[in-house]
Amino acid sequence: MLRPYKDETAPLSDFILRILRFFHRQGDIVSAVENKKLVRDAFAAWTNGDGMAFFNLLADDASWTVMGNCPISGTYVGRDQLVETALKPQRAKLAGPPTPTVINLIAEGNTVVIQWMGKGTTTTGQPYNNNYCYVVQIENGKIIRGTAYLDTELVRSIWEAA
Repeated sequence: MLRPYKDETAPLSDFILRILRFFHRQGDIVSAVENKKLVRDAFAAWTNGDGMAFFNLLADDASWTVMGNCPISGTYVGRDQLVETALKPQRAKLAGPPTPTVINLIAEGNTVVIQWMGKGTTTTGQPYNNNYCYVVQIENGKIIRGTAYLDTELVRSIWEAA
């Protein structure tokens, strides 16, 4: 008498797949926690006076996009290009780096979203209080890609005033 084929390894295969999925998700959770801490620590250092702490997390070949339409909007390839072409000229309009206050920090896998407010003063003595949202991807402790959303009209206004 013929019996229908039954794969007796199926329960074992399902079990192994469930274990692999669990550990994959755990890896995402661990990397999310580590990445969130990395960003939180960098913003804490920035708040305490190290105005480059966050930007020092950028990989040398990172890609960074500033959304909108203002003098610093665009995509920068490489940390040096971002710092020299956007960050330094922008900060030259300010009396010092804006002091950040993190409002929200969300992480999933290698993506971290930072909602923050920066308070500062322009070189002409006007308040510069901007709201930001950065979305970054992190690999091996370095930001490889980032997108910055901010009030570009406020940025434009300090460039025109200077």
